[in-house]
Amino acid sequence: MSKLKQMTVFMYVVQLGSITKAAEKLDVSKSVVSQHLKQLESELAVTLLKRTTRKQILTTAGEHFYQQCCTMHELAEQAWQDAQQLQLTPQGLIKITAPHALMDHLVLPALHEVFHAYPDVQLELISHDGRSDLMQEGIDIAIRVGESKTSNLKQKRIGDFRDVLCGSVATINNHQADIAALEVDNIRYVANHWQEKSIHHSFSCKNSRGDKSGSNRNGSPRFELNFKTHHKANTLPTCLSMLEQGFGVGIIPDFIFAKHKHTLAELLPDHQLNKVNVYALHSYQAAVPIGVTMAIKAIAKRLG
Repeated sequence: MSKLKQMTVFMYVVQLGSITKAAEKLDVSKSVVSQHLKQLESELAVTLLKRTTRKQILTTAGEHFYQQCCTMHELAEQAWQDAQQLQLTPQGLIKITAPHALMDHLVLPALHEVFHAYPDVQLELISHDGRSDLMQEGIDIAIRVGESKTSNLKQKRIGDFRDVLCGSVATINNHQADIAALEVDNIRYVANHWQEKSIHHSFSCKNSRGDKSGSNRNGSPRFELNFKTHHKANTLPTCLSMLEQGFGVGIIPDFIFAKHKHTLAELLPDHQLNKVNVYALHSYQAAVPIGVTMAIKAIAKRLG
């Protein structure tokens, strides 16, 4: 580090023409500048400047060394500018992971909206319902459903959604009597791969203001239903397709259900499941790259 400082001091002495002006530029005393020059020439064992009280002249070695000092300084300045530019304009690789249910219908549209005007941004997207190691896999952002365990990662709640218990219009119509009696044993359940064999759903009335009393949907705002998994799909698109084709009922996020209302219907249109919180995680401890910040804000906006 001292060598770089000495080279910078030498460059300014040559550029400005005197030790006094170099000291003013660097906001140090003349004695400090003189000491740096003396130490530089001593360590190099080369005379760089011939100085008198009125002028200074570069030696041949000094001229060559001065040009290299200028090159070093230009590279350093460019490095600073490039690093700062990354905080002004998004560019480079941004690696993002999100659950299958959120990637295609939420994350992708948000990223396209925010980055389509920035051709220097490169996206690497990973649809994954597990919990990736952000540091080991070089992931910039992880979008996760539900809060993660405490770690050294930065975690921020960016919104929420509700799952909708639904099935094809024909399926719902065929089970009207079962639905009215809340007898669901005859209704086949199509589970996502992350759901267990036994499915438990807790509902609240859409018009309820928080009263948690009661156990049925006639006059009480909350009640519960239990299902047994009959079919299972390892991806959300497959689960969605099975629901549309009448294999049974299952849950899909509300923002996906809204796009399929012509083929799907809610099992209990007057009731709703609990909200599911969505979080954005990253491992940046200091200044967060602007591309990462922009991506998180865009996804949060989409959730909103």
